[in-house]
Amino acid sequence: MTANYKAELVGVLGYPVAENPTGVMQEAAFASAGLNWRYLTIEVKPEALLDAMRGVRAFGMRGINLTIPHKVAVLSLLDEISPDAAMIGAVNTVRREGERLIGENTDGKGFLRGVREEAGVDPKGKRIVILGAGGAARAIAVELTLAGAREMTVYNRSVERGQTMVRDLVSRTGANAHFEPWTGTYHVTPDVNILVNATSIGLFPDVDAMPDVSLAAARPDLLLCDVVPNPPETRLIQSARAQGLKVLTGLAMLVYQGAIGFEMWTRHTAPEAVMKDALARAFGI
Repeated sequence: MTANYKAELVGVLGYPVAENPTGVMQEAAFASAGLNWRYLTIEVKPEALLDAMRGVRAFGMRGINLTIPHKVAVLSLLDEISPDAAMIGAVNTVRREGERLIGENTDGKGFLRGVREEAGVDPKGKRIVILGAGGAARAIAVELTLAGAREMTVYNRSVERGQTMVRDLVSRTGANAHFEPWTGTYHVTPDVNILVNATSIGLFPDVDAMPDVSLAAARPDLLLCDVVPNPPETRLIQSARAQGLKVLTGLAMLVYQGAIGFEMWTRHTAPEAVMKDALARAFGI
């Protein structure tokens, strides 16, 4: 039998991206499944995204993840956008079909699975507040709306970006959603059931950073979710734990969206337990 030394390539494009732990779980998954695949963590500045996507095509990569700040900018560089990703208006996963690159979004689905399975919370009928209006926020808002959320408020520093996100969300899903400018401290009110930090505040290396949020008046059964995966125990998560609130760290969304991407790329069942264990070991938890 002739040896085949060619590895199949996937990876992530982002800026910054050194703190992104996706490669840890994907490489562990490839090894567990006996696949000669490699996951590359590639730093790409915004002005270089076009060239980077040309490289994805030229290298014959089987797929790619997009993270900050490329989830929206990549839309115009793909051959097709899935209906889900088009509804969200952002892409975090690209898969190859022949020579065509297809944009997908697994963020919201991964997040929703974490809320339901790990936090044990059903979003149906809940009042939700989302901090941030980037690609992750868009995906999460769409999936929570489709899951039956009663009302949604988006807070963001950039008024234009926040208004655009909410306008798109309402027009595409019929969500009961509105925007509020995030100025000064956001005080969580007792009528909020789920609070989601969909910003990058607290992401390594800025581990001491925390969103300007007060949890003093939060209801006792509030679910606080932070999408930041590194570190999983952000200052916001720590603050919520100290108050006795239920929390969902960014590792849940990372694992579940990554499992969906793994299956899109490889057509193999994702070894989720292996992926979770790899991340737990990497973070010493």
